[in-house]
Amino acid sequence: MDRIASALGDGARWRIVELLADRPRSVGELVELTSLRQPQTTKHLQTLARAGLVTVFPLGQRRVYALEPAPLNALERRLRELIETTEAHEDERNVIARYRAAIEAESVVAERERWADGRAYSFERVLAAPQDAIWRHWVDSDLLASWWAPSPMTVTDCALEPKQGGRAVLEYRDAEGRRYRSEGRVHAAEAPGHLVFDLSVLDAAGEVSFTGHYDLTLAADPVGTRLRLGMRISETTVEAVSYIAGIETGWGQVLDNLADTVGTSEHTTKTAHIEEKEAQP
Repeated sequence: MDRIASALGDGARWRIVELLADRPRSVGELVELTSLRQPQTTKHLQTLARAGLVTVFPLGQRRVYALEPAPLNALERRLRELIETTEAHEDERNVIARYRAAIEAESVVAERERWADGRAYSFERVLAAPQDAIWRHWVDSDLLASWWAPSPMTVTDCALEPKQGGRAVLEYRDAEGRRYRSEGRVHAAEAPGHLVFDLSVLDAAGEVSFTGHYDLTLAADPVGTRLRLGMRISETTVEAVSYIAGIETGWGQVLDNLADTVGTSEHTTKTAHIEEKEAQP
């Protein structure tokens, strides 16, 4: 398949294939129709022949080339597979597009410190697992690491210690090895239904980009557990644009990860809203 794709990747060879699709042609005909020199045309035909795309028929003094449909059919099948795979993962592409649009929109308003202070977000899921199981996925570090990072990030350190003053941390790295870290404290923990904590997102120098204040509630539901997560922002810096822009998308992804991890059987629901207060000077 690589050889076929490589052979068809040249504009002149593609034109030869188009001409041979009409009917078999001699080298002389192809030279005339492509405006190439004969040595170039012969070389292109040899490349196409090695890829199995054409067959040569010596007819006395003439050499006639004919297109072979089998490699093209194989290429068509492979392209169809790629199209179907791409379409099946279209949501992931849309996530990137929405994130980029959000960065552009936030960049317009991020003109001073504390520009996003007071914003509030709300997320909700109905999960097909009991409260205590969902609770463990928040407070057990190993279970937390299994879902608490958007694809394709890898969690390298995480904790939400379920006690007042407990450690709150999330660190992950991307495919290029860049590290992202957030640190904070747990303010309240009532198993298995309520967790309050802060996380400050740190920049490369270890300085706070913004702080998120989180309030998690888990309530019994006929399906299993209804999860509600509230978040409010403070200490926003101008440089926090990409982080702020990714809040809605990022939390949506990780809560979907959690839903998949605990085996949700129903379609999960999510709402997100922004209530912006006047930024502090």
